[in-house]
Amino acid sequence: MLTRAAPKQVDLSATQNLTRSIEKLATKKIWLPRLLYDSLPYFYLASGVAAFFAALYISEWFWVVPQYILFSAACLHLAFVVYSRRHKPDDESIDDSVILRPSDRPGESGLN
Repeated sequence: MLTRAAPKQVDLSATQNLTRSIEKLATKKIWLPRLLYDSLPYFYLASGVAAFFAALYISEWFWVVPQYILFSAACLHLAFVVYSRRHKPDDESIDDSVILRPSDRPGESGLN
């Protein structure tokens, strides 16, 4: 089947350059003041709760209500993820996949 959807070739180099610039912007490390960095999960939590109650406050079903609920869910999820990653216990950083032999365990000589 012959179609005429794209009669001329697309310049992929321009598209690739745009993609690279967007990737650089998205992965760029930024510096935030300590107070702002520490308060970020609480800001997400407050934004999510405020958006949820704003959606409840609207008396009729407007087009904006689903967006409020979606924004609320995204903010609450982001607040939980950021908070849980920052307050992760140190025990989770231990690799449990490594099994030590009795001779490798501290305080034991391996001789019975």
